[in-house]
Amino acid sequence: MENNQKLAELLFPDVRETVEDLEQRFPPRSLPEGAKVTRFAPSPTGFLHIGGLFSAYVSVLAAKSSGGICFLRIEDTDKKREVVDGVSGIIEGFRAFGIDFDEGVTGFDSECGDYGPYVQSRRASIYHVVAKKLVQEGLAYPCFCTEDELSALREQQEQAGTLIKGYFGEWAKCRDLSFEEQEKRIRAGEPYVLRLRSAGSAERKFSFDDQIRGKIEMPENITDAVLLKTDGIPTYHFAHACDDHFMRVTHVIRGDEWIASVPLHMALFRACGFKPVKYAHVAPVMKEDNGGKRKLSKRKDPEAAVSYFVEEGFPKEAVLEYLLTLINSNFEDWRRANPAEPLSAFPFSFKKMSQSGALFDLVKLHDVSKNVISRMDGATVRERTLAWAKAFDGAFYTLISRDPDYLQAVLSIDRGTAKPRKDIAVWSEVKDSVSYLYDELFTPDYTLPENISPAEAVAILKAYTAVFDMADDKDAWFAKIKSLCEPLGYTPNVKEYKKNPEAFKGHVGDVSTVIRLAVTGRRNTPDLHAVMQVLGKEKIAERIDRAMQVYGA
Repeated sequence: MENNQKLAELLFPDVRETVEDLEQRFPPRSLPEGAKVTRFAPSPTGFLHIGGLFSAYVSVLAAKSSGGICFLRIEDTDKKREVVDGVSGIIEGFRAFGIDFDEGVTGFDSECGDYGPYVQSRRASIYHVVAKKLVQEGLAYPCFCTEDELSALREQQEQAGTLIKGYFGEWAKCRDLSFEEQEKRIRAGEPYVLRLRSAGSAERKFSFDDQIRGKIEMPENITDAVLLKTDGIPTYHFAHACDDHFMRVTHVIRGDEWIASVPLHMALFRACGFKPVKYAHVAPVMKEDNGGKRKLSKRKDPEAAVSYFVEEGFPKEAVLEYLLTLINSNFEDWRRANPAEPLSAFPFSFKKMSQSGALFDLVKLHDVSKNVISRMDGATVRERTLAWAKAFDGAFYTLISRDPDYLQAVLSIDRGTAKPRKDIAVWSEVKDSVSYLYDELFTPDYTLPENISPAEAVAILKAYTAVFDMADDKDAWFAKIKSLCEPLGYTPNVKEYKKNPEAFKGHVGDVSTVIRLAVTGRRNTPDLHAVMQVLGKEKIAERIDRAMQVYGA
C-alpha cells in the first residue's frame, strides 16, 4: 500500500484535491423523488445527425416527464476527429428544433449550470483526482507498452486462439511491475498510459436492467482498459464514468452499439466507488433500402443531417411530433385523443420504446408536417415563411416582405376552418403554393377540360364578368355561378349531369373550373372565393381579360 501511495505521488505530484473534495463541490442535486437527470453528450466531430436529435429528444423527454434535468455536455477528448467549431453546429441544430437543455454548453465558449465545466477537455483536473485515488488503492497502474509491443501481443493472441483479445491477465506485461521498475521508467521519461487493474473474471457474469430492453446478462469485464492516454487526456470510458457521477446523472440514453461497453463501464463505476447510472439503449434510426433496412448514413442520406430539415423548411414542431411517433408507440393514439395539446403534455415512457430500429419515413414526416402547419394561423405561417425565405431564398424574401399584410392574407386563406388547407408541408413549398397570387411568379396554365372548347370558355367568362361583384359573400357568389349554368347549356346539379350527360355541355364544376383557370391559372386552389377576395377586383378583371385573349376572344 505504501508503494501505491508513492506511485500516486510520482504520477500526480500536483494533484492535491481529493475525491471527497469533489463530492462536496458537486453535491447530489435537490430534485423531487424519482426525478431523472439525463444528458446528451455528443462529440464535436461533424454535423448533428438526426439520430443524435432523436437520442437528445428522448433524454429531454425522460427528464422533463419526471421533473428532472437534462444537460448538454461536449465530449471532446478525441481531438483527432474534432472539427473546427463543431460545437456551434450542434448548438444551432438543437436551437432550430426547440430542444432546450436545462444546463450545460450554450455556445462555442459559454455554458450555464453548477456542475461544469461541461466540456470534457476542461475537466482534466477532475479526472486526475479520481485517477490518483485509483492508483493509491492499487486499482490503476502505468503501462509502458509501445504500439509495436501491443501489436505483437495481438498477433500472439491470434496465434494462440484466445477467445478474448486485449490487455489482461498473463498478457498484461506491465500489470505487476515493481515500484522500483515503475519509478525508474517514469523518471527516465518513458511515455505511459494509465490502465485499470481489472477485478473481473472470465468465469463470472453480471446483469443489469436496461430501461428499454429489460434484464441483460453479460460477462464481466476482464481487460485492463486505458484510463488516461499518454498526454493525460482520459479515454471516453473513464471520462464518462467520472462525469456522470459528479454531474449526478441518473439515466444515460445512448445508442445500442454501446451495450458491449456496459461491462467496462460497470467495472469503472465499481472501481471508482460510484453508484452506477441506469442505461437506456436506443435502437438506431433506420431507412428502408431495396426491401431491407439500414442505418441512416451521413454519406448516402441527406436527411441524416439535421440541417437538411432546416433547409427544406420543416417546422420544428413537425419534426419533433414525427420523432415522437418513432419514440413511443402510443403517441399517435394520444395525439388523436388530444389534437390541440402541446407535445410537452405527452406522457413519455421508456416502456413504450421499440427495441428494434425505428424506420424513418420522409413521406410520413411530410404528412405530419402538413397537419402541423394546417393548425397554424396565417400570422404564424407568414412569420415562419419570411424567416425561412430570408435564410434560403433571398429573391422570394424580397418579394413577399414588401407587403407583409398581403402575404398574411394570402396565407390565411382556408385557415381556421373545420377543414383547414393541407397543401404545405415545408416552408420551401410556399413559393409554389402562392405563386399564382404574385404577378412576378404567375405562370398560368390555361388548359381547359376536354368537354369545354376555347369559345365556350370565352362565353362563360363573359357571362361571369357581367354578374361578378366583389361585395358578394361566398353563398351569393356561388349562387351567381350556378345561375349562369342553364343559359349556357350546363346544369347546376352535378348529380343530374351524371344521370344524363348527353343533355348538357357540362356541370357547375366545369363552369367554376373555367373561372378558376382564368383567375389563378390552376385547376386546384384553396377556396376560390377567398382567393378572389385577396386578389382584388382590378387583378381579377385583368386576369379574366388575359384568359379570354388566350382563348381567342
